[in-house]
Amino acid sequence: MPFHGVLPHRQHLFQPEPLHDIGVNDTHAWRLNPEHRHVYDKLQLALAQGLQAAPCDVDPLSLGIDAATPLFVKPITNLLGMSLDAQATTAGDLASGRTQCAPGCFWGEYLVGDHTSTDCLILAGKVLWFAHTQGAAEKDKQRPIYWHIGVRLPALEPLLRDLIQAQLPGYTGLCNVEMIGGKVIEMHLRGSNGFFDFYGAHFVPAWVELVDKRVWHGLESVREGYVYSLFGEGELPADYTDIAAVHGVKVVPDTATRDRIAILYADTLDAAQQVAMRLRGIIRCFPNPSVTNHDT
Repeated sequence: MPFHGVLPHRQHLFQPEPLHDIGVNDTHAWRLNPEHRHVYDKLQLALAQGLQAAPCDVDPLSLGIDAATPLFVKPITNLLGMSLDAQATTAGDLASGRTQCAPGCFWGEYLVGDHTSTDCLILAGKVLWFAHTQGAAEKDKQRPIYWHIGVRLPALEPLLRDLIQAQLPGYTGLCNVEMIGGKVIEMHLRGSNGFFDFYGAHFVPAWVELVDKRVWHGLESVREGYVYSLFGEGELPADYTDIAAVHGVKVVPDTATRDRIAILYADTLDAAQQVAMRLRGIIRCFPNPSVTNHDT
């Protein structure tokens, strides 16, 4: 059986093919994991951690929340883009209707702190391996401009082990957990596919063997690197590969995200920024990033 949902330009990473079906995007992961798909319900995930949260029809003031309290509104579940329709607001603006809340959304505490993304390989609900990534403080529409791959975050690992044991008993495979300030904001029954380039040649074979045979031989640590998003509208110049090659950066055009032109893969942040700066100057359509401390 094949991996499901692999983009054509990423096919080379997903070898060998597994015997069991494995979803590598959220729509296929949800479909193929009926016993564990509840983790895509972000409202229940917030409530399970003791965070203040409720469907948008529930007035936050009626729950004793002060009108000036910052809140964040986002979809309860959205498999085609977890951050769509997300916005920051206050309890008062939400209660008064000054902030519009679309059907199917919920409000929750506005979290602050480091934005992290961790891929976990799991056997029957037990975490065997972590790959930690940290998001930049610089954001575009609440999305980190870049992700730092291969960071060491040992303080998060006990929290992640307990969470996965509670939420995914019996699950074997790959899972991704996003956190802000040590609080879980999203879970996915797949990994951060855009980061796999840094996981090493043994990662996918070990993942497949884990799912197919329930066998684990261990994996090396993830090497450090950066995945940098070139957000905006427009087309890359014809010589973009030459521009990137000077700095040892790989540039992949993004045809799946409507407002991201390309993704840059680099060993250092400086190299990614140098290439991004040159490409922005040619394309002239990159929006100014804003600094924020929340995800979408």
